[in-house]
Amino acid sequence: MELRTLRYFLAIAREENMTRAAESLHVTQPALSKQMKSLEHELGKKLFIRHSFNIQLTEEGILLRKRAEDLIRMADKISQEFLSLDDITGGELYLGLAESYQIQYLAREIRKFKESYPSLHYHITSGDTEQVTEKLDKGLLDFAVLAEEPDPAKYNCICFPESDTWGLVMPLDHPLAKKKAIHLDDLTGVPLFCSEQGWTTEITRWANGRIDELHLEGSFRLSYNGSIFAREGLGCLLTYQYLINTSPENGLVFRPLAPKLEAHMYLIWKKYQIFTPIADRFLQEIRRSFQTP
Repeated sequence: MELRTLRYFLAIAREENMTRAAESLHVTQPALSKQMKSLEHELGKKLFIRHSFNIQLTEEGILLRKRAEDLIRMADKISQEFLSLDDITGGELYLGLAESYQIQYLAREIRKFKESYPSLHYHITSGDTEQVTEKLDKGLLDFAVLAEEPDPAKYNCICFPESDTWGLVMPLDHPLAKKKAIHLDDLTGVPLFCSEQGWTTEITRWANGRIDELHLEGSFRLSYNGSIFAREGLGCLLTYQYLINTSPENGLVFRPLAPKLEAHMYLIWKKYQIFTPIADRFLQEIRRSFQTP
């Protein structure tokens, strides 16, 4: 199975049309069809359902698309890494980031780093722990930022300088907006939005055995989306401070949880990971900046 064939397959999956895919790849349609029939024969599975005006992936085709996307990203990353080995002014850096105002520290370091290495190109992926660690484990990322303590058996880490504070985001006219802090009893009967990761880890720990008394109305991977639902009065959002614009003109307020609940952020990388020169230099700068021994 060749990478070129997988690129052809992904083009068809993207265009959902053999003719358009052939045009985008600058190959003839018969040649492209022949490649796909050979791929189906090699895998022993039907990958496409052909209709009059479009092409639909089978379940096996959907599985191959996910695997092919990972393989192509990995191949492209390897190519860029080798191209950057002799580049003393830059290279490629791949990071997966959780949501936190502390990302400003990372952005600040990248800005300073680019002053020394102007040819640096960085690629950012956002997501929760499951999403970014999956990419890190596959070798698609150099570093990831997590909002929970990483597994020391799998990862090395550096802790960010500060911590995030959990609280409740709600409309200005919500009854709980009058409070200075939000206690567990205040949340009983309130429809709540939260990330699934936060709900099952930090919030469950904070509830101290009373999590069943709280009602999770819906879960969001992105706090911004949750804030839209909160603004519409569908519930209140449990999230970190500073992630949501809670200025008066935005119609939302933030109140911290009590007792206080904090979350630490970690920059992580795989144990025994072999870095490109630019990634190794970046890690050295982060260590110095975050004052990690």
